[in-house]
Amino acid sequence: MKYHVWTIGCQMNVADSQRLGSELERLGYQYTHQLGEADVVVLNTCVVRQSAEDRATGFLWSLKPLKERRPEAVIGLMGCMVGVKGNGRLQEAFPHVDVFLPPSDPEPLVEYLLDREAHRLEQSELDARYCLQDGDLPAERSVAGLVLPLHERGELVSAHVPVVYGCNHVCSFCIIPYRRGRERSRSVGQILAEVRSLADQGVKEVTLLGQIVDRYGFDVPHGPRLPDLLTLINQVEGIERIRFLTSHPNYFDDRLIDAVAGLPKVCEHIEVPVQAGHDQVLAHMKRGYAVEDYRRLIYHIRERIPEASIATDVIVGFPGETEAHFEGTLQLLGELKMDVCHVAMYSPRPGTVAARMADDVSPEEKKRRLQAVNELQERIVADINRQLLGQQVEVLVEEKHRGKWKGRTRTNKLVFFEETGDSPDWRGRRVNVEITWTGPWSMQGRLSAGGHQGAVQK
Repeated sequence: MKYHVWTIGCQMNVADSQRLGSELERLGYQYTHQLGEADVVVLNTCVVRQSAEDRATGFLWSLKPLKERRPEAVIGLMGCMVGVKGNGRLQEAFPHVDVFLPPSDPEPLVEYLLDREAHRLEQSELDARYCLQDGDLPAERSVAGLVLPLHERGELVSAHVPVVYGCNHVCSFCIIPYRRGRERSRSVGQILAEVRSLADQGVKEVTLLGQIVDRYGFDVPHGPRLPDLLTLINQVEGIERIRFLTSHPNYFDDRLIDAVAGLPKVCEHIEVPVQAGHDQVLAHMKRGYAVEDYRRLIYHIRERIPEASIATDVIVGFPGETEAHFEGTLQLLGELKMDVCHVAMYSPRPGTVAARMADDVSPEEKKRRLQAVNELQERIVADINRQLLGQQVEVLVEEKHRGKWKGRTRTNKLVFFEETGDSPDWRGRRVNVEITWTGPWSMQGRLSAGGHQGAVQK
């Protein structure tokens, strides 16, 4: 029996698909890249932008002939298209789909497959198939953490670990709270079990995920917060780097800044979106801060952690955004000089507050503004990276790519270096690389004398 998972969207979806694959492999399924030979096909979807939803819908319709040709094949739809409350209209629109799975929840598919198997197997055989996979790893789902899908086990250097699901902030442009539900922090025990399990499977770096990750623990009275969680994960043997995303400016406090500055394994890379560079647009977005608040935070982070790289998000063409408003965004980006700027054109999402606003910026103007941000950001990042020319940087090697080794610095910059004739397998190892060429999106280098790194130091 084989399964195939198609994933689109954010890192949370990637983590959800890994968890789904893990559960299917406990049932005895094997992963296949070939869609046509899969007995179970799942689409893990995103609806943050219309383009993502359109891609998922198109792929979903392409599966109808497969279902007609092989009625016994199981098709599942997962993620934000389904939402935490389900969507009855989807069942009417796509009758060839067998199972609908909310975000981060593989149980409906597991139960469907178990019920189907129960017609053919005795319960004792079913229990054995489900619980006794991979005897070298713990089998109890409640304590084992995540057992990676077989095709990723031993190959994955970096993994995503969700720590808080859902979101209580209702930004006017965002559909996520309606699809992923209210904020729910996972327990420290669950998270640590997962991180230790990943370390046992060869993972060296974990990225903690949340729609607003720096609100971890806010839904638990007197519970631990993100700095406390980072402190505990910093002690897990085998994990060498820790990242987290995405943060909200209102909750990035001094305790969190101190954790990034002081914990040896926590990387000096921070993702904290601004979304717009004008107070009126931010107010319409219901972001809860002003431009000056954001500016003050960035300067404060850089004062405490001078070597930090900072990434931001920007939406252009939001309803009511004038040319003057947009110029404010360009000026802010030019002043703060971020290492990364993820920019997107606004598209209305049904059910959000912004969907009731007039979408009054033309598609052509949105494209122009997007291009302007990208061009500015390219110049900024080229200048930032040029300062690393001739410097030595620590790179955690992820994989081989087109004859070169590929990895990232602690500040999340992409680096490629040539392998030598007697080069060992550098995957999962930290190496010193001298930078010989820089560009806005990546850098090239060569191994420094000594090469491999030892213990993690700050």
